[in-house]
Amino acid sequence: MGSRKFNLENKILNTIKEYNLIEEEDKVLVAVSGGPDSMCLLNSLINLKDKLKIKEIEVAHVNHMLRKEADEETKYVENFCKNKGIPIFTKYVNIKERTVKNKISEELAGREERYKFFDQIAKKEKINKIAIAHNYNDNAETVLMHMLRGSGMVGLCGIEPKRGIYIRPVINCTRDEIEEYCIQNELKPKYDKSNKNNKYYRNRIRNKLIPYIKEEFNPNIIENLNRLSDIVYKTNKYINKRAALEYKEIVLKEEKERIVLSLKEFNNSEEIIKSEILLIITDKLFGNKKGIEKIYIDDIIKLCKNNVGNKYLTPNKNFRISIKSGKVIFEKL
Repeated sequence: MGSRKFNLENKILNTIKEYNLIEEEDKVLVAVSGGPDSMCLLNSLINLKDKLKIKEIEVAHVNHMLRKEADEETKYVENFCKNKGIPIFTKYVNIKERTVKNKISEELAGREERYKFFDQIAKKEKINKIAIAHNYNDNAETVLMHMLRGSGMVGLCGIEPKRGIYIRPVINCTRDEIEEYCIQNELKPKYDKSNKNNKYYRNRIRNKLIPYIKEEFNPNIIENLNRLSDIVYKTNKYINKRAALEYKEIVLKEEKERIVLSLKEFNNSEEIIKSEILLIITDKLFGNKKGIEKIYIDDIIKLCKNNVGNKYLTPNKNFRISIKSGKVIFEKL
């Protein structure tokens, strides 16, 4: 039993080292629902605290008020933290109210509220890292979801081990390994019954599509999707690096709300590098890469290629791209 427990914690430790997820003296906030994944994550980080020289571990728990068992889960997480001497921050959010008010799904409303809460605690407590319990199976499901939605390269990267202060130490651990770890360590996690509800898109992928593919086509689908994710992630990283270098060479002016590129130099870049340069510009102007859709990236590249006279595009009400005197001008409106 001890060696298997060590193996999973060792796997988590190796993941942390490989992606430089935790550094000495970091204050780590762990997002804990009370389910197997987050309890495995919390327990393993507590056990690895000295080895990783973590300054402090704190816990964030959000009660979505959607199920009658939710209060029981909150009590379980709070008691666990009390017994381990871990500070905990709990928030109650009426997700049903949020879905009606904002006209969004329960999944999206819950996610938005959780991450908003985590960011608030991080700011208040001067947290360096926020640990989320996404695992190996979650990553495979995410890749498949993005494939079905016709996602580009970024979607096929799956769930990144690290993005900003958000880290995912159990991303290389399978759901079976996590379940076994919880049994060995007598964690007695709580199981969210809504995970069986196939009205949610991800649950249909998890409970219906993946088992069907395993049975009818390939029993190794989880491993293969993770392998694909890893290849695309590394390829994307390389393209990002190349695009960043080319951007520096072709940018003529970079201001807070206005970026100007050389049209000729931009047109000379490879198509895939052009797309990434446009995402870099979107990130610089808007603080993220979500402000522009793939269809508009293609339109901008076409506009630059077929330059005739003074032309412009407005992908959305906040963004304007125009061509003038051999320059491409990107403006935040």
